[in-house]
Formats: sequence, C-alpha cells, structure tokens
Amino acid sequence: MVKEYQIIAKNYDLAGRASSDIKRTLKSLGIPWNLTKRVCAASYEAEINVVIHSVGGYVTFEINDTYILLDFFDDGPGIPDIELAMLEGFSTASELDHANGFGAGMGLPNMKRSADEMKVESDPFGTHVHLVFYRGKEHEID
Repeated sequence: MVKEYQIIAKNYDLAGRASSDIKRTLKSLGIPWNLTKRVCAASYEAEINVVIHSVGGYVTFEINDTYILLDFFDDGPGIPDIELAMLEGFSTASELDHANGFGAGMGLPNMKRSADEMKVESDPFGTHVHLVFYRGKEHEID
C-alpha cells in the first residue's frame, strides 16, 4: 500500500493531518503498538518540520510485509548544515512557530531515534528525509 499526502507550509491547523491518517492506517492493519508509536513519532516530527521550515511539500507512506517507509520532500529553502540540525535543541524556528508550540529543536534527533534507518539530503531547492521502519522490530523508542 502506498499513500501520499500534501503538507502546507505555515498551516498550523492542518499540521499533523498526514501523521494522524498514517496512525489510523497502521492501527487498522493491526501493526503492533510499539512499531506504530515509532512510525507516528517520526512522521509527526517530519511533518511539522515541513510545515514550519519549508515552503511546502509532501510525504509518501508505503507499507509492505518487510518495512514501513516514509519519504518527506519539501521545496526549500533546505538545511544549510545537517550535522548542526541533528543536534538536540538546535532550532531555526521563528517566533511564530514557537508561539504555535513548535520549534524545540528535537525534530531530526527524534526521527533518528525512532527510525531503523534515516537519511537526510538537502540543498537550497529542498530537503528529502527518508525513514525506514522494519516490520518485526517493535522495540520501544530509546
């Protein structure tokens, strides 16, 4: 099964809509709670990053017998220093983002902690966050 969701920049009211549908889908398929929790935590963090840091984008969600795959794509402006952005607490969120309860600087670190595999590619034209969760690895988030 493959699904795709649009993510609208700065639309705090719809932030988390894709992640909520992914959660509903995983629950309806009987995916174990520990795996569902890891997927949803990473999905929400990635979705919020697109909302607050980009000019918009989308996510594809794929599930099969072996893995669950999330690919987040946005249309820029990109992450100038991925290594710095991976540090817990580092944030480039605006005051508006903070006022809406976002921008603590934990998005990328939480995604990495939740996923079995994570790859981040970015340039001024956009960012791609690739997250893989293997079925049968229902361990808790560290």
